[in-house]
Amino acid sequence: MTPTGVTPQRTLSIVPIDTPSLGDRSYLVHDGSVAFVVDPQRDIDRVLEVLDREGLSLTHVFETHVHNDYVTGGLALARETGAAYLLNGRDEVAFDREPLHDGQSLGIGDRIRVEVVATPGHTFNHLSYVLHDRHSGQGLAVFSGGSLLYGSTGRPDLLGEEHTDRLARLQHGSARRLRELLPDDALLYPTHGFGSFCSATQSDAAESTIGMERSSNPVLLHDEDTYVRQLLEGLGDWPAYYVHMASLNSAGPERPDLTFPREATPEEIRRRVDAGEWVVDLRNRTAFAAGHVPGSFNFGLDGSFATNLGWLFDWGTPITLLGELPEHVSQAQRELVRIGIDRPVAAATGGPGQWSDREPAAFGQADFRRLAEVLRERPVVVLDVRRTDEFEAGHIEGAVNAPLHELRSSELPGGELWIHCQSGYRASVAASLLAAAGRDVVAVDDHFGEAAGAGLTVTSGGA
Repeated sequence: MTPTGVTPQRTLSIVPIDTPSLGDRSYLVHDGSVAFVVDPQRDIDRVLEVLDREGLSLTHVFETHVHNDYVTGGLALARETGAAYLLNGRDEVAFDREPLHDGQSLGIGDRIRVEVVATPGHTFNHLSYVLHDRHSGQGLAVFSGGSLLYGSTGRPDLLGEEHTDRLARLQHGSARRLRELLPDDALLYPTHGFGSFCSATQSDAAESTIGMERSSNPVLLHDEDTYVRQLLEGLGDWPAYYVHMASLNSAGPERPDLTFPREATPEEIRRRVDAGEWVVDLRNRTAFAAGHVPGSFNFGLDGSFATNLGWLFDWGTPITLLGELPEHVSQAQRELVRIGIDRPVAAATGGPGQWSDREPAAFGQADFRRLAEVLRERPVVVLDVRRTDEFEAGHIEGAVNAPLHELRSSELPGGELWIHCQSGYRASVAASLLAAAGRDVVAVDDHFGEAAGAGLTVTSGGA
């Protein structure tokens, strides 16, 4: 109970807004009255919903950096709410913003203070934001963007090979600066590190503190040269669509149009396939294999839809979405605008019978046990579409490795292709692409961990 005439003390709340399909988190921080947001995604309706539900006034929108893995909603959110839009004054952008600099301190309401800390490494102008309680003076948390992550750091190679070594060394110093600025119990809130390819390595951690990272994170345990060497040795490829993100963010993206696309007829869908456009079937891989529009591609919503599609997509090509239900198309639209694919030219709902004026196409599905049986009966090509590092860690003897993101530029042997990955999703994407190109394919819908037990010889190292 609060005595009559005494104003209850507000607590500070931090609301994570997850985007698991891209491996990122945005954050909304408030004192029960005013709020600020860090690194909002493109679909800002999720933030507006929290503001409305909690009765909050948004005063500031902070960006830790010009993002390389998604299109920001920051500028649109600021314009929608009248909040100030803030990022590093050194970033060259095509819109008005409030420039920030290292050491700056901003008061928000009567309770919140945000300290700006330069933490270069993921980009040259990267900033982190330390949350202080103005009543206690305590440093409660840091919003570290792509700097210090859970068990890792943001990768330093997205701006080009010529900058990678320098950025990696800056990243080492930035992580240690955060360690020295904050107490061990300060909470860590990174934007990346939940599956995002912006993270140098992945962690299963759902939360952390500066103290926890002090005792476990390689960037805080190793000297600069050791950290840089190990970091660079472990970096893999990053999605091709990343090359478009920084320029879109620097130009100032507007709020996306998420209204439902125009309905496509079977005749239009056929015409678009024949023209070489992308017709994308959003159903799960089992449904797709059993019957689909000839020439369509399968990127199911039950996997890493946006990442894989964006990695393979011919940028600027018209795209048509096919989903069983309208909400499936709407979900795909939401995921696509986050990576800058704004408006499908058309969409259709239902199934292949409603989408195609031709007999549906199909291909086989099997498990590793069936693959082992077939290899004893006749020669087939075993195509492994996992990444090179996955392949080298363990693969079926005699398999051909063509990572999914390199598949369309790979020269593959002739003959029947039995395609597998780690769990089946990427195999179905690859099978759909190759079937559309006229190849005879079977998609292995099984976990790779079952291969050896099914009687297949699994080896490691190069092909």
